[in-house]
Amino acid sequence: MRQFRPLLRAHGLSEQQWRILRALTAVDTTEVTELAHSAYLLGPSLSRILRDLEARKLIARKPAKDDQRRSMVSITRKGLTLIAAVAPFSEAIYAEIARRYGAAKLAELQEMLRVLEASLSALPVRHAVEAVDSPKDFRSTRKTK
Repeated sequence: MRQFRPLLRAHGLSEQQWRILRALTAVDTTEVTELAHSAYLLGPSLSRILRDLEARKLIARKPAKDDQRRSMVSITRKGLTLIAAVAPFSEAIYAEIARRYGAAKLAELQEMLRVLEASLSALPVRHAVEAVDSPKDFRSTRKTK
């Protein structure tokens, strides 16, 4: 991401905001939890980021028709304009990375990461208290279920 940060900062975007906007370009509208999954973000982080993007009028949110508790998100015309402005520079950075590292090696690395992600998705997430046998003085004071 070091190569991309200056570009994103110049357009007032964080890495997470960029991921959200890019994910929204692939769909007409999506449910917030699905967006969190596709942008690799946790719910609380996503909520804050969506508020910021909505305030900038880069995205629009509305309640789901079938369940008013769920929220649907879509990219706005202004968001698409921003994507169109940033994307050519982003693609040039990717092209330079592929040129320096090698397109075949980069594709192989991306495939290896996809396989790793798929294999880890089946792994249960354990609470730290269960996974770490540390002295009681070093453990969190929060209650666990």
